[in-house]
Amino acid sequence: MSEIVVIGSSSMDLVVTSAIRPGAGETVLGESFKTVPGGKGANQAVAAARLGANVTMIGCVGDDHYGEEILANFKENYVNITNVKPVTGVGSGTAHIVLAEGDNSIVVVKGANDYITPEYVQSVVDDIKKATIVLIQQEIPEETVEYVSEICEEYNIPLLLNPAPARPLSQDVINRATYITPNEHEAAVLFNNLSIEEALKKYPNKVFITEGKQGARYYDGEKEILVPSYTVEAVDTTGAGDTFNAALAVALGEGKSIEESLQFANRAASLSVTKFGAQGGMPTREEVEEAL
Repeated sequence: MSEIVVIGSSSMDLVVTSAIRPGAGETVLGESFKTVPGGKGANQAVAAARLGANVTMIGCVGDDHYGEEILANFKENYVNITNVKPVTGVGSGTAHIVLAEGDNSIVVVKGANDYITPEYVQSVVDDIKKATIVLIQQEIPEETVEYVSEICEEYNIPLLLNPAPARPLSQDVINRATYITPNEHEAAVLFNNLSIEEALKKYPNKVFITEGKQGARYYDGEKEILVPSYTVEAVDTTGAGDTFNAALAVALGEGKSIEESLQFANRAASLSVTKFGAQGGMPTREEVEEAL
């Protein structure tokens, strides 16, 4: 069983479903409204736990009702929250999501997630050292991502960096990360002077570009390989990327090959979009293995 440490955001997702996506200055009538736990870090932690890993979450929540709900949700999903810190006088992170026309638009308010600082990570470094693999995203401060990459390099811990939301990364962080999983838009931000083909070739067996329904693409040192996804009827795509990254970390942490790990991740992600909510559709280990 892999020991996964997830360092990242936790939030409450405020989700509106609408038949029509409103344009600038436009008001439309929605169909439903729900609040569900989310945040890229929390989503990935829950997904990895459902897939059979021992998961420790490192993050921050606000001292509000949303923070209490986020912590309760971690416990329900068997995620270790010893290192999830409530921050006094600060609101929890929120994500404001519109589901319309088969896709999603999201505005994120970071709240307590801005308190996941290098100093806080330093205070829990002993737990990071126990990890089989560390999983991190970019809804937390840039300097924290940089610091985590230094820790992982120092202690020789594999680091899977999901560079979402898109922002430029220093060359040092790119070099230190063991695996990087941008989508096509994020790849353009990370490798702005390279084509996708050039970026893959420059970072063999390291950069995996996710292409939604098409699958995931990487370069194995000799050739470019597309690991195809699976066709399903999508209900809600919100958590697909997070499920993919969690499943990839679980499989790599268990010593599976890159191609096997990507197949496992694609299958998990395809199952996740068949139900509502970023975490609602995240499959169990049994469901993924049965579908494979």
